[in-house]
Amino acid sequence: MKSLASDNYAGVLPEIMEAILAANQQHAGSYGHDQITHRVFQSFRQAFGEIADVRFVFNGSGANVLSVSCAVDSFSSILCADISHMYVDESTSPETFTGCRLMPLKTNEDGKITVQSIKERIIRIGDEHHPQPKILSITQPTEYGTVYSLAEIREISGLLKANDMYLHIDGARIFNALVSLNATIKEMITDTGVDIISFGGTKLGMLFGEAVVVMHPDLSKNLKFRHKKSMQLSSKNRFIACQFEALLKNNLWQQYAQHANQMAAYLNEQIKEVSRITVTKPVQANAVFAIMPRDWTKALQEVMPFYVWDERTNEVRLMCSFDTTKDEIDEFVEVMKSLP
Repeated sequence: MKSLASDNYAGVLPEIMEAILAANQQHAGSYGHDQITHRVFQSFRQAFGEIADVRFVFNGSGANVLSVSCAVDSFSSILCADISHMYVDESTSPETFTGCRLMPLKTNEDGKITVQSIKERIIRIGDEHHPQPKILSITQPTEYGTVYSLAEIREISGLLKANDMYLHIDGARIFNALVSLNATIKEMITDTGVDIISFGGTKLGMLFGEAVVVMHPDLSKNLKFRHKKSMQLSSKNRFIACQFEALLKNNLWQQYAQHANQMAAYLNEQIKEVSRITVTKPVQANAVFAIMPRDWTKALQEVMPFYVWDERTNEVRLMCSFDTTKDEIDEFVEVMKSLP
């Protein structure tokens, strides 16, 4: 059974499996001291720019925690969206590991943090009684599947730099955002002034692993020590690196991210024809948010599982993956149309 619950439910890309099998043929140096990891470092620098420093981690929470820890002291605060994964779904790990306070910012109707909301939180600078804001984390795409434009990222980055702060992107689905904006990695990340990104791969078909990419020399000074301290340094690091090598080679990621986005667009068009469905957010990446009758939920989840995002309104999240097909969407929508 396929799922609309999460792109984490999907399997592994065939090209990723092939890369892992190829990396498994010989012994290689541990903890990143191997030829594959060295090659992929160069691939990342070609994509981001020579300033980029890269470390591979096991999972998205590890990537986020390692990323923000590079920029803060224990008396700092970390600004983030009130619906962000870091604030809602990573338990207390960011606060426990960094010793900092997470400061949630109210998002707008599209799930974005606005410049005005950031300004309202940059307060009491120099006041020892108040945690000092040092870094802002935005999610791209947002938790609602909407996408910050390059201009929006650039404006946020400029505000932060004027206040001696850093910008982090939680990019668990960054490839879907890149396709949505028809932008290169360098255009979206480096050229807009992003300092750190949690660069996701698992949701686009990697078996496991994410990357932390730092684009600020002051933040990369002790990155290798923080990497080890965070318990995210894999002894067989090459098995994460080789997966990113496969995704980046010939921009393979574009093919699969484009497909996932196209399936979300197709799903959006199909359910718009159903009278009792209301799509609630712009469909800009690979997610569709919609309100449906509460008594439809169980029957539809038996066809393709999905999450109820807001239990009060029965707003649901329908997430397409690299292997979602039109036939599966058609079957799902036909059942929807048959419900009273």
